Amino acid sequence: IPVPYSCAHRPSHLHPKATTNMSQKNSSQPCSPKVDIMFMKTHKTASSTFLNILFRFGEKHHLQFAFPDSRNDFFYPSLFQRSQVKDYKPGMCFNIICNHMRFNAPEVAKLLPLDTSYITILRDPAELFESSFHYFGRLVPFTWKIPGDDKLAEFLLDPHGYFDPKGFNYFYLKNLLFFDFGQDNTLELEDPQVDEGIRSISERFHLVMLVEHFEESLILLKDALCWEMDDLLFFKLNARKGSTVSKLTPKLRARALEWNAIDWKLYQHFNQTFWQKVDAYGRQRMAKDVAELRRRNKEMASICIEGGSAVEASSIQETDMQPWQPIGEKSIMGYNLKKNVDKAHRKLCRKMLMPEIQYLTELGVNLWITKLWGHVRGIINW
Repeated sequence: IPVPYSCAHRPSHLHPKATTNMSQKNSSQPCSPKVDIMFMKTHKTASSTFLNILFRFGEKHHLQFAFPDSRNDFFYPSLFQRSQVKDYKPGMCFNIICNHMRFNAPEVAKLLPLDTSYITILRDPAELFESSFHYFGRLVPFTWKIPGDDKLAEFLLDPHGYFDPKGFNYFYLKNLLFFDFGQDNTLELEDPQVDEGIRSISERFHLVMLVEHFEESLILLKDALCWEMDDLLFFKLNARKGSTVSKLTPKLRARALEWNAIDWKLYQHFNQTFWQKVDAYGRQRMAKDVAELRRRNKEMASICIEGGSAVEASSIQETDMQPWQPIGEKSIMGYNLKKNVDKAHRKLCRKMLMPEIQYLTELGVNLWITKLWGHVRGIINW
């Protein structure tokens, strides 16, 4: 698949416009896979799992990624600028951009063909808030003064008493999804800018996936982009130990949704459009395809994974298979690759199990800032 130097000179016939409802087409009708993809990687939304799928798809088709330089994100939380892309020169064109960024539509568009498919993923905001509080809480200074062992519950009882909209890393703990999309996460829910922001996201993104229905999301992606079932195979990456997950009571869940009211409105909007797409695809057809994907993933797990499931960080034997951990603990689980994997599956198994940082390194990204931070954390045991 040709990757020209300039998007302006790309022959349009190579990449026909994505159809919004291909399910009405004859399923036997041939089509070419869509290879130009903008994946907006939101925080704590299984996006690392999807990134692994994209990395493997890009390698399979010899595609050109727009990667960050020196770290694994595009200088988040600053708004994305195309100058942040590794080895960028004016006029360059890419197939895929997918690392963490704070979305900036005009800058992103200048790197990609006009008919690029824009994809993103959302998660129930209460569950996302719990995950973000666990993962990033120690990086947000205003949380340091929260008393007690259950800081999450204490915060939700009086968030305004602790939250500082001018504090360092404040955005991790309020409407994080809306912030990731380049919007103002401190707006009041009734502010017209909230509806305008949701409308702009809806107009820009062709498919908004949901964590809670990840397999269904992948089937919709396969349909929209004309991919193959093999392209969708995955293992769940960056999963947390169950013992570290705070079970939100109905009262705390309600408080978390109230505190993240903009994200809740965003999620409800795209939850509705998601099921409209599923209905257009066909519920029975969807159930059949999801069952097939689960069967294939289970088969790959039996081929690739020692013990068949994820293990705690201390039990991961290979350094190259160790996932990045939150500050202060090792709560993110990973995998051990089977030692006797047959030659036909060895390479695929290793790729599917590889954490994001290691995969980026293998794809040629220099992550010296990320790795330096990792070494500093190791030295001070933080």
